[in-house]
Amino acid sequence: MDVKKAPGVGASSPLNGIGRQDFDPKRKRKVLEISQALSASPVDVAVLRRMAIGEGGLLTDEIRCKVWPKLLNVQTDRLPEKPGEALRENNKDYHQVLLDVRRSLRRFPPGMPDEQREGLQEELINIILQVLHNNPQLHYYQGYHDIVVTFLLVLGEQLATALVEKLSTHHLRDFMDPTMDNTKHILNYLMPIIERVNPEVHDFMQRAEVGTIFALSWLITWFGHVLSDFRHVVRLYDFFLACHPLMPIYFAAVIVLHREEEVLECECDMASVHHLLSQIPQDLPYELLISRAGDLFVQFPPSELAREATQQHSQQTAASTFKDFELVSAQQRPDAVLLRRRREQARAAATAVVKSNAVAVQPRAKRFVRLAVMGLTVALGAAALAVVNTALEWAPKIDLQLFP
Repeated sequence: MDVKKAPGVGASSPLNGIGRQDFDPKRKRKVLEISQALSASPVDVAVLRRMAIGEGGLLTDEIRCKVWPKLLNVQTDRLPEKPGEALRENNKDYHQVLLDVRRSLRRFPPGMPDEQREGLQEELINIILQVLHNNPQLHYYQGYHDIVVTFLLVLGEQLATALVEKLSTHHLRDFMDPTMDNTKHILNYLMPIIERVNPEVHDFMQRAEVGTIFALSWLITWFGHVLSDFRHVVRLYDFFLACHPLMPIYFAAVIVLHREEEVLECECDMASVHHLLSQIPQDLPYELLISRAGDLFVQFPPSELAREATQQHSQQTAASTFKDFELVSAQQRPDAVLLRRRREQARAAATAVVKSNAVAVQPRAKRFVRLAVMGLTVALGAAALAVVNTALEWAPKIDLQLFP
């Protein structure tokens, strides 16, 4: 049964769309740039990434339907057929998926008719089981449905199935392993990021022995489970789809850092700090935090943090197959990049206080320039393809088809 999208949700959504703001000249220019990038031959994916990262993201669900497939290099003319009833028979994950989907009422728009919501829940089950059936190496985890439902509400069942399958075999692959080892390894990047920016908050959290488990649901659902406003969820998905697979952990770090005063005023014990951090405020300044997460990725790329992430198997993670923006954009051999980085770090040590102050007062506009540069370089944009032959020697597992 075909299910129409609910009012206020999906490609025609006024909630997630531009609406009367079409008259905003800035937004009109952005829509035009996106349209031109989609019309280019080949499609200018680097510009689309920059648009997805920049202020406001992709603006409407109608635009997302066109751009998200390009960001994941999914061919929309070869979409999967709707699955038959046999998909649910003898499926080891069916009952757990059914339970999770039945509990997902809050992820659907308030006021949606029961019949429509139930139809969407059936489609949600179909998508999840289809992806798992096609990829037996993947293992379902609780929280996966929170990501899938976002794609379903924006894209519809068929297109969502194609994108979720690509996402599951790349960005989400580490969460779908038989064990949580790689997921825990990714969480281990959180504290080194916080330590680089605010050692006082880091040390306080260490004394409280709070660990990183408070951020688990943020990471494995791309914040879909913890944010109540669908507009904020899809804005973050614009950002994450255009960036490195570890960007959600950088965003988790900036949320903690943004709440510095609350953290430091909290009782320094595990229960108190965990309770505080696990409750995300719903009125966060999302654009500012997105900008700051991009800044931190630029300043402290994953390659510099990997040694401090305590588990020693980073080469097995999906994140390790995606090149750091520095190595992609340098257009030179990685050993030269590392040598230059060591020299820069030596110089930086002598002027740490000055540089710290400079970062602190950096104007907001400059942060968006950095994000735009990251959008062009972090994901192997067209301008960076010239360095592919060199990069392959450094990271032979890179998937050039996913990140054009």
